[in-house]
Amino acid sequence: MDQPHTIDYRVLVDNLTTAILLVDSKLNIFYLNSSCESLFDMSLLRANGQPVLNLLHMPNDEFNTEEALFNTLATGQPYTRREATINVNFKDIHVDYTVSQLNAGKPYHPLLLIELNPIDRMLKISKEENLIQQHQVARQLIRGVAHEIKNPLGGIRGATQLLARSLNNPEYSEFTDIIISEVDRLRNLADTMLGSRQLPSYEPVNVHEPLERVRSLIANQTKKKIKITRDYDLSLPEVKADRDQLIQVMLNISVNAVQAMMENKDFFTEHQPELVLRTRIQRLVTINGVLNRSAVRVDIEDNGPGVPEEILESVFYPLVTGRAKGTGLGLSIAQNIMHQHNGMIECQSIPGKTVFSLYLPWESNHVAK
Repeated sequence: MDQPHTIDYRVLVDNLTTAILLVDSKLNIFYLNSSCESLFDMSLLRANGQPVLNLLHMPNDEFNTEEALFNTLATGQPYTRREATINVNFKDIHVDYTVSQLNAGKPYHPLLLIELNPIDRMLKISKEENLIQQHQVARQLIRGVAHEIKNPLGGIRGATQLLARSLNNPEYSEFTDIIISEVDRLRNLADTMLGSRQLPSYEPVNVHEPLERVRSLIANQTKKKIKITRDYDLSLPEVKADRDQLIQVMLNISVNAVQAMMENKDFFTEHQPELVLRTRIQRLVTINGVLNRSAVRVDIEDNGPGVPEEILESVFYPLVTGRAKGTGLGLSIAQNIMHQHNGMIECQSIPGKTVFSLYLPWESNHVAK
């Protein structure tokens, strides 16, 4: 008969994927497992004896963490917090965590066992799915409206031309010309809202080719008033994409960045407007709810005033824009093109740093239809 194995429970705990913290009766860290070390980017040697509130409590958090921890110590009543925010290396991370009392018996003081589960990836997937659904609904609505706009415009234009011929009076031609001109402008807007009807032509593409085309166009357009910095990883693999459509997406985002910087020259008092074009490999990235082992990431970054906070969450919706002369259609169309490529665009923005990141999977031959 086999002898029972002697288990070192600390080794067992160290191999858990759940982050585990042990806290003493003074709320100082007593122990943390390997997953917790990875979560907080902190070794046990460094963390031992530090107040746990340094890790769990955020300055603007209305929840009284200290009171809740002492209450569990005193009463043994556990509690759980959902979607709590902690800060690690100046980056906010969302976690679910449970606090319970661990009584090792006399003469030991009770300890607190804190189990933490990072949920950023799940929140991101849920948020992306919601945004994709809303984007698709908005696109269908806009396309329906565009069709309804285009139908009567042809009749208005034709009737105005007949009216101009029948009047045959230069005194009124100015007014009929204005009507025709505005009808044409509305028809062009409706065509933009409908988007391209041409199916993408997929082929192997090195993302640096369309990026260099965009860089050249922007450099000629701005006449070197804006500094353009290239930060390329030239070892990136090719992606299966439509080269012209990638140029359209990158150019749209770059032009928006340039216009935002040029329209807010007062923002640049101590530094020069700068556009950064960056390429990288992104490991384990979730795109449209699918986990990809790796993807090609293209960052288009500017140091302008940033996207207004009130529209940051909806910046890819049709007709949403922070610019006075913007139509709010360019980013929506760009996102739609990226979805056709099984990719996506993300935006992060604060004053002085706005980054639009394009993600393109490359390890799969599957192409969205």
